[in-house]
Amino acid sequence: MQVTPAIHALRHPFQVPVAPGITLDRFVYSYIIACETITLIDTGVAGCETRIFEYIRSIGRDPREISLIILTHSHPDHIGAALAIRDATGCTIAAHAAERAWIEDVVRQNRERPVPGFDTLVGGPVPLDFELEGGCTIDIDGTSGYEIQVIHTPGHSEGSISLFMQGEGALFSGDAIPVAGDLPVYDDAGQSVRSIRLLRSIQGIRHLLSAWDEPRHGEDVYGQMDRAHVYLRTIHEAVVRSAGDGNIDMMDITHKTVAALGLPPQAVSPLLARTFAANLRIQNTYPVFPG
Repeated sequence: MQVTPAIHALRHPFQVPVAPGITLDRFVYSYIIACETITLIDTGVAGCETRIFEYIRSIGRDPREISLIILTHSHPDHIGAALAIRDATGCTIAAHAAERAWIEDVVRQNRERPVPGFDTLVGGPVPLDFELEGGCTIDIDGTSGYEIQVIHTPGHSEGSISLFMQGEGALFSGDAIPVAGDLPVYDDAGQSVRSIRLLRSIQGIRHLLSAWDEPRHGEDVYGQMDRAHVYLRTIHEAVVRSAGDGNIDMMDITHKTVAALGLPPQAVSPLLARTFAANLRIQNTYPVFPG
């Protein structure tokens, strides 16, 4: 899907095995910025390189023109095809310093944050060529002046970043903006709220390009951020109610919260319990938008 003359959105469906014979259907977006060279934002899961290369050829370009991969964070559905793409193109890879360890050591990532089917989702570890930090600017194509502003948006993970192309009015938000009714995933609920607040303050966004939502345009951009904040607050309140008076059984809390939110029962998992535990850590200090 072409979003602007330079930006293309590519949707990758995949499945996560959550129990024997039970899978969860998911999707993730990666984004192609086709200028003098090609920049790829996130790579999808292992095997997505085939679809990425096919799409690049369909717009009259060569996959070997990929010069840079920017990883918004280290989770499997964002780094899964990075190794294969790097091996095929020789491109450089960049991410936030806080994500380096899990990108370069996927065994460690799976040990510290187990995800069902991890080994089928990630093609292997890949070294970072350079680190990104909030406030820095990437000139992806010196001849045409395209620039990307890096915004540190932690919460989903410590080193999650979003990327703003002011000239295109495009914000690539990674997984920083949750989708109401979808599975919430974050390590720090307070930081997630503050990151949405930061992104909401940026003026001139015409295209919201999330990893786990369809592209949004025009007025719907800021509306989606507002809905995300309401959803985070709804989740927080549901978790606190499910915890009741001193309930410390996180799987029980997770079952109750999933039911309260109307999420599918198969969504209950240690990973979702990790998300809800993040709410309990700040249950008396949950930040809100002013007004």
